[in-house]
Amino acid sequence: MKKPVLILVTCCYFLATNTGAEYWNQFRGPNGDGKSQAQNLPIEFSESKNVRWKTPIHDKGWSSPVVWGNQIWLTTAREDGTELFAICINMKSGKVVHDIKVFDEAKPQSEYPGLNSHASPTPVVEEGRIYVHFGTYGTACLDTQTGKKLWERRDLKCDHRVRPASSPIIDDDLLFLVYDGVDVQFIVALEKESGQTRWLENRKVKNDLAKVLTVDGVKDVEKTLKEKPNDNRKSYATPTIIEHNGQKQLISPAAEATFSYDPQTGKELWRVRHQGWGWNVACRPIYDNGLVFLTTGVAKILLAVDPSGSGDVTNSHVVWSNRRGSPEIPSPLIVNDLIFFTNEGGVVSCLEAKTGNQIWKGRIGGNHWASPVYADEKIYFFNQEGDIAVVSASREFQLLADNVLNASFIASPAIVGNAIILRSTSHLYHLANGFERTVPKDEAKVVSKKQGKENGKGEGKKRGKHSSSKGSVQAEAKGWIDWAENASDEERRAALDSDKFRNLSPEVQKAIKEGIDD
Repeated sequence: MKKPVLILVTCCYFLATNTGAEYWNQFRGPNGDGKSQAQNLPIEFSESKNVRWKTPIHDKGWSSPVVWGNQIWLTTAREDGTELFAICINMKSGKVVHDIKVFDEAKPQSEYPGLNSHASPTPVVEEGRIYVHFGTYGTACLDTQTGKKLWERRDLKCDHRVRPASSPIIDDDLLFLVYDGVDVQFIVALEKESGQTRWLENRKVKNDLAKVLTVDGVKDVEKTLKEKPNDNRKSYATPTIIEHNGQKQLISPAAEATFSYDPQTGKELWRVRHQGWGWNVACRPIYDNGLVFLTTGVAKILLAVDPSGSGDVTNSHVVWSNRRGSPEIPSPLIVNDLIFFTNEGGVVSCLEAKTGNQIWKGRIGGNHWASPVYADEKIYFFNQEGDIAVVSASREFQLLADNVLNASFIASPAIVGNAIILRSTSHLYHLANGFERTVPKDEAKVVSKKQGKENGKGEGKKRGKHSSSKGSVQAEAKGWIDWAENASDEERRAALDSDKFRNLSPEVQKAIKEGIDD
């Protein structure tokens, strides 16, 4: 009888230790798809309700938090990019464990400061090691217990123009990094243990921007080329690893095409070309039911691609495409054969993943750059105004909760156990049921647009000559939106570039753009 008892004890220990080994190790979680099996997450919260702790994060960073064991890691940087940091927070207490200056940077990129931070790539963590990546500024491997730097690479360079954003990923013994700049475009695999290069593959699609602009109906091609040289070659997407028909593939969106590589050798397996304005790609691809789902950046086209092909599969393996309401920055989710996503203007769509047919569309509002997350049949959306919408992951649009925090959200959250680890532009939150945080009296308060409307604030302000009431805005925009339903892409672009459009109030312009994106 002793032997069965020993086996039972061993099995119980194995289950207990594995249940406790919860982690969110990379951008968008363990599978890179934004989904968690967690239950009992809070759906209602405020600055006090269901908040375990709130910890300030110094300087500026838009990287998402990653979690391993009792450690939460993220990166930040000086506003001017001269110093780059990795920070570790204790999961239970919210206290800072490590605050490590990883790099000094003598010549940080200074263009377009409002469009990105110098610390936007999300780190990737595993047992004992974290890999922090700052794009062209450098990559380092740190010991998670001591904070000691184990190796670094500062020789891989590109001109991001709008600073780095693509996050690193790991598979087996390799670390994958993407450099899609305006000058050079390549993907590289480093050995995790040493940081040495295993392989480096240059992107093989480079379209002539003048031709792209001409085809897309841009009037002043020369002016565009001067203001944005080689913009059609820069991109910011994080790659992903899939296994299809028994073969691993590294799916990596670039600016002008999405590529599939053999992760061990770097050999290109297939590519699908982006159509039109296919740059500034930011969404991470996802794989489900034998299809790869990806977006094309500024063109805002969502594609479903069969990854079984070889070579250029643009005309042979694209199963369906969708451009109505498709995102440029927030990545989509797939749950129960349905694909959910929001565009930057807060219009949420639900499509059938196999066909691309639209099931429903709903509006939650706000400016959305953070990617949503899923758990327990619910989807959480986070916007820059501090609003957090909880929507049912079902075939019917149901807004389950609409919360407001004193924050702005650009980073995507992590989900571990029964907690949401959420980074704002200034703080890190631990959200979990049953906790009540005491809000300090001197804590700065920022009223979101939604709060202002609910409180009646700002409604009585004197309207300027370019302002419009809500009713008149909708009425004036409706004619444009109705016309755009049957207009070609070239006609739409010409209309939005016309003097008639520019003379409209900012409110009407915004409503028209959101309506056309829908």
